[in-house]
Amino acid sequence: MKLAFSTLGVPGLPIPDVVRLAAAHGYHGVELRAHPEEPVHPGIGAAERADVVAEFKAAGVEILGLAGYAKVAAPGDDVPVLREIHDLLVLAGDLGAPFIRVFPGADPGQDPAEADATAARRLGTAAEHAADLGVRILLETHDSHRTGADAIRVLGLVGHRRVGSLWDVMHTWLGGEQPLTTYAALSPYLGYVQVKDIASIEDTTPLPLGAGALPLGECVEILSRNDWDGWLCWEYEKRWYEQAAPLPGLLGAGRDHLARLLDESA
Repeated sequence: MKLAFSTLGVPGLPIPDVVRLAAAHGYHGVELRAHPEEPVHPGIGAAERADVVAEFKAAGVEILGLAGYAKVAAPGDDVPVLREIHDLLVLAGDLGAPFIRVFPGADPGQDPAEADATAARRLGTAAEHAADLGVRILLETHDSHRTGADAIRVLGLVGHRRVGSLWDVMHTWLGGEQPLTTYAALSPYLGYVQVKDIASIEDTTPLPLGAGALPLGECVEILSRNDWDGWLCWEYEKRWYEQAAPLPGLLGAGRDHLARLLDESA
């Protein structure tokens, strides 16, 4: 498996510094948070996109994917959601990123079947453009669809190889789903896996990998036992928790922890 980290852990950091951190600590790739607060987002021009590609290429670091914020199950008109996904797909194509991330984002009062159908319709429409660009759209286990069982209600309706799943291990755990159950549900669709650690259900402040309650060892063991050979991406949510320790000082130990888990499960 390859190891990456998300720029959510180093909010606003210039791309040359992001790339240097990845290379210095032995990470194979980076997930870029595609938001206007960040250096990389759909609003940047062709020259800036080319500079980003050149920075990563020079360091031998891959762009794993773009973490976008489109809410595919949210109520309302399809057009703004599809435009948001379209712009993210174009950016991913220009950067050579294989994946983009979208959220479910259904409203609490929304009928679940209606939300599933809305998400599937939008993802199915966007999948054709994704296929043209060679990019895959991943629905993250998050918010209204936080478990694997929730996600496959949508993915099963879509039925397109360019639409898959992003397994966020925190959200499936918070949803009460066991890792083996999650893997069984998502394995036909799995793009990559976001790892992280937290103290408890009540306290989701990000912790160094291995310092919290999430079953990371079990997750890695299941993936290894099933010969899954994708990406593990450390999503350290520093952007939302100012009190969390800075990520750069944790990257080396985090990579070592994941490497140990991979060795133990080999």
